Amino acid sequence: MQPPPTLTIDEVISRHAVLLLDAYGVLVHHGGALPGAPELVSRLERSGKPYFILTNDASRLPSTSAARFASMGLPIAEERIITSGGLLAEHFARRALLGEGCVVLGPEDSRAYVREAGGVPTTPDDPRASVVVVCDEVGFHFVETVDATLTLLFHRLDAGQPVHLVAPNPDLVYPKTRSRFGITAGSIASMLEAALAQRYPGLGLAFQRLGKPNRPIFAEAERRAGTRDMVMVGDQLGTDILGALRFGIAAALVETGLDRFQPGGEIQPTYLLSTL
Repeated sequence: MQPPPTLTIDEVISRHAVLLLDAYGVLVHHGGALPGAPELVSRLERSGKPYFILTNDASRLPSTSAARFASMGLPIAEERIITSGGLLAEHFARRALLGEGCVVLGPEDSRAYVREAGGVPTTPDDPRASVVVVCDEVGFHFVETVDATLTLLFHRLDAGQPVHLVAPNPDLVYPKTRSRFGITAGSIASMLEAALAQRYPGLGLAFQRLGKPNRPIFAEAERRAGTRDMVMVGDQLGTDILGALRFGIAAALVETGLDRFQPGGEIQPTYLLSTL
């Protein structure tokens, strides 16, 4: 099997109508913008090239993300930012969850996403809570809240009451800096799933995952772009690259974040980028 060609970012841009960019590990980390990111965004803005930020982050509203990007020298309009949290509205409508009590693991912007979707954020000790939305690893007392959420689920399931589990952000880990990493929402969802599987082995209880590599976030990008001629630039093989390939669009792996290209591996990107 021939390895994917290694291109420059300008060569990748020239081959497709629309550019999709991951945020963490591609444009930014906790310490600020990654090398080449401000220059790339400036070139895209000057040229008028259509692009969107496609992020699994469900802890910041687009307006919050736009302000944060701007503070890092990345003038990205909030209309260009597609988040997994923004997919909750369609999900809640489709699953008839409007007005349901929701335990939200995440900061205030995560609760805002749930309110905008028609859910009612509440606490794990509220007997009306039937939905668990795992958005992020911060914004709550971790052990106490996870324990209380698990207890809520056990009590409802033991009583034969329905539960709905949704994880907008499926990411297990993310790059904090070039050399430090952390867990995120997907790891919390997986932990709760493992506990539920131990107590209720036959029920197959699982979180509905909305962000990359799942279809909903790419479908939203296609809706906004008006074309399927898109290329996803990301740093994670199992989310950015796999999701794009499954959706039927090109994918470029940039090795500035979490993953490195593995020759002969199961997931083969369309292109390789050593840097932006």
